[in-house]
Amino acid sequence: MSRIGNAPIQLPQGVDVEASGDKLKVKGPLGTLESPLPAGITLSKEGGVVNLKRANDEMPLKQKHGMARAILMNSVIGVSKGWEKKLELVGVGYRAQMKGADLSFSLGYSHEVKFQVPAGIKVQVTDQVRLDITGIDRQKVGQTASEIRSLRPPEPYKGKGIKYAGENIRRKAGKTGKAGKGK
Repeated sequence: MSRIGNAPIQLPQGVDVEASGDKLKVKGPLGTLESPLPAGITLSKEGGVVNLKRANDEMPLKQKHGMARAILMNSVIGVSKGWEKKLELVGVGYRAQMKGADLSFSLGYSHEVKFQVPAGIKVQVTDQVRLDITGIDRQKVGQTASEIRSLRPPEPYKGKGIKYAGENIRRKAGKTGKAGKGK
């Protein structure tokens, strides 16, 4: 029995869910999202509560049942509240700024690094070292944050780089002792 798949989804005010064929369409105050509906999974809506049911208890369908419910829940939250990731730039001279619709980074390289923000994602730069990435699609927000972080991942010796807000970087000890000792 899938505990995730069987859990009902309470729809917030102003959010509507429609199933047409193999697609789920979620409309809300922040926008509209579409997600796939696996074969063998059906949607039933009663009042402001949505349930997903599966046709049988075979293992592949059980797995898709929980996944479809999680994706639908993420879409409902996205169109009602939105998703957000926060990044911080740590390092002397590391900064970011918006240039038109693109981001421009100074990350200690000999050149500026440019990043094109995908459609449907909003990036806000605060005091040049903090980034707020927002959008209605959870996967897209997380992917964008991951791609920005990969421009200069935090290094373990001084902790310099781009990190998620609240992320704990495991630090390594540097060299100890004098060079040439024992010769």
